[in-house]
Amino acid sequence: MNSRRAFLVWGVAVLAYVLAVVQRSSLGVSGVDAQERFAVSAAVLSTLAVVQIAVYAALQIPVGIALDRFGPRRLVLLGAALLVVGQAVVAVSPTIGPAIAGRVLVGAGDAMTFISVIRLLPMWFSGRILPQISQWTGNLGQVGQVLSAFPFALLLHTTGWTTAYGVAAAAGAVGFVLAFVVVRNGPVPVRTGAIPLPHSWGGALRTFTHAVRRPGTQLGFWSHYVTQSSGTVFSLLWGVPMLRGLGYSATEAAGFLTVIVVTGFVAGPLLGVLCARYPLRRSNLVLGCVAALAVVWTAVLTWPGQPPTWLLVLLVVAMGIGGPGSLIGFDFARSFNPVGALGSANGLVNVGGFLAAFVMMFLVGILLDAASRATGQTVFAWANFRLALIVQYVVVGFGVVMLLHARHRTRRVLHEQEGIRVGPLWVALVARVRKRGVQ
Repeated sequence: MNSRRAFLVWGVAVLAYVLAVVQRSSLGVSGVDAQERFAVSAAVLSTLAVVQIAVYAALQIPVGIALDRFGPRRLVLLGAALLVVGQAVVAVSPTIGPAIAGRVLVGAGDAMTFISVIRLLPMWFSGRILPQISQWTGNLGQVGQVLSAFPFALLLHTTGWTTAYGVAAAAGAVGFVLAFVVVRNGPVPVRTGAIPLPHSWGGALRTFTHAVRRPGTQLGFWSHYVTQSSGTVFSLLWGVPMLRGLGYSATEAAGFLTVIVVTGFVAGPLLGVLCARYPLRRSNLVLGCVAALAVVWTAVLTWPGQPPTWLLVLLVVAMGIGGPGSLIGFDFARSFNPVGALGSANGLVNVGGFLAAFVMMFLVGILLDAASRATGQTVFAWANFRLALIVQYVVVGFGVVMLLHARHRTRRVLHEQEGIRVGPLWVALVARVRKRGVQ
């Protein structure tokens, strides 16, 4: 555990995740090009992204069960293969129909990658380094978004749709080969080691059922739901069209997406340290991320006229913090589940943010078309986005209510089973201040 080989396996697995993010986010920088290529409305264009996210979300639970049954290596390889085929189909699609089929395959392959890599970590690492490695996994994966924002976007606008998506597919094929050669399930055979896998599908299903019932798993689900969704909607589809509607060039819009990734690199390790140091206050970190997003989005949407650049930078910074904030959901799953159930628990948690994201993506597309008809402006005009993006408050607000409920149940179980009582944050802060005053 924690050996040089562990870091090599982790590095190649993370590379597979980086390439999965490239395939996932490639549509985000080519949304305007896709609308022109396929000559479709905003609602139909949103379907291209929504179907990908819907497939991703729908497969998380089956993939999680399969992870506990077969281990992560097989699913990393299968996911990489599906991503390659999906992007190749998108590359040659002359109409929206085949492109949607290609993005279905991309969504399926993507669904297998991240939670497989997360499931791999406790097979190779242990101790306090584990939360740090989890955060770095999520942060390094977002390098794929930078690759989409710049090299892929440059390729798209210089060589065209088919070449750009074809190169993305070829890069995925390289990742598949490397994963096949390097990635293994653990330093010892999994079935005879410290991390057993169920010997039947029935056993895997029972493992999943127990994981779902644990309040800590549900807390992880809602933590992921409220923190990741806004940034996912922005990065995967509507961010670049929104910024173009505000008058920014394609290169400038890509720069905003890069800020999200850079912010994650800074915030991720810090959140990892805080989670390891204050494990009983992780939900407060999640709620802090949500509050920051709510404040900045409100300022952007209510700003008279066009919001200034500095405010938009604050927005993408807040979304950049929300990304690593969502990884706290997996930390909840790891804390409140036995290691053998982490595939199922992580799969359920990972549904959260993407479930919220595809609902918002679809509703934003519908509202953009409706606002365009009402105002008579082009679909991607800022006035239309200002109305359509209000839907975030409804979707995320519901998630916050559910998160608070799950946190209450989790703390109750923690008190009943381990005798640990977690009081409100303000009570803990007052007690600490008084303690320092006495000293």
